[in-house]
Amino acid sequence: MGLHPRTVLAVIALGAIALLAFGLYLQHVEGLEPCPMCIVQRYALVLVALVAGLAAFIPGRKAALGASGLVVLIAGFGAFVAARQSFLQWNPPEIVTCGRDFYGMIETFPLKRAIPMIFKGGGDCAAIDWTFLGLTIANWSFLNFMLIMALCLGVLAGAWRARG
Repeated sequence: MGLHPRTVLAVIALGAIALLAFGLYLQHVEGLEPCPMCIVQRYALVLVALVAGLAAFIPGRKAALGASGLVVLIAGFGAFVAARQSFLQWNPPEIVTCGRDFYGMIETFPLKRAIPMIFKGGGDCAAIDWTFLGLTIANWSFLNFMLIMALCLGVLAGAWRARG
């Protein structure tokens, strides 16, 4: 017997919150500044946590299945960004291509110009500041997003099997 979809979504939400907390620990305790791609991955994790967490509390199978589909899309986007960052780390460009930092943009440009620039980046996304078991933060992020996708695809596949 498999886990209930809402249980899986609750586990995903808690896991995403734990990953966000670890990212904040690395930033504020260990002093590692996140690059723009890291920040985009954090946004994806926040969305995963919100969607999965809300769906875990909403009764009804349709809400859990719809949320699982949405989480697959969000996690897929996060995995894409993490994969791109991993590629940059394995094949660093000759010049830094992530752009200016957020505070520099805010000080230099009006807010309506600075906000879109945030998503262009500000820092060296190819830098490797931390590793665990030989994998970088971007590598681990990719693996976690893929795990989230696999869990949600499992929920969707279970619903498909139960239907037929």
